[in-house]
Amino acid sequence: MKTILIVDDSTTMLMSMEGILKRAGFQVETATSGDAALKKLSVSCPDLMITDLNMPGMDGITLIKEVRKVSGMRFKPVLMLTTESQQAKRNEAKAAGATGWLVKPLKPEELLSVVQQVSPGN
Repeated sequence: MKTILIVDDSTTMLMSMEGILKRAGFQVETATSGDAALKKLSVSCPDLMITDLNMPGMDGITLIKEVRKVSGMRFKPVLMLTTESQQAKRNEAKAAGATGWLVKPLKPEELLSVVQQVSPGN
């Protein structure tokens, strides 16, 4: 069973995505901040990480840069989830190491489709 780490400061968003992914057969871990996510990664590395862009403290782009320094996460897919859709932010996220970009609000089938594309074989 594949493990997905979701990082978002919105508990509503975390609960919604966690429910969708668990029903699809994934094991889900959650973190409400970049720092909390990095602590989890020091213990174990998920098969995929999905992070919000705009969070207090460490934003998603900074988090991705830090995640890419973790040896077990160097080549794992990391998706950026945000309400923003500007190309400049997408380019910045891609340069930081993001695998893909998801725009909120997100339909369950969109989420599952992208997760299957970047991390096939659940």
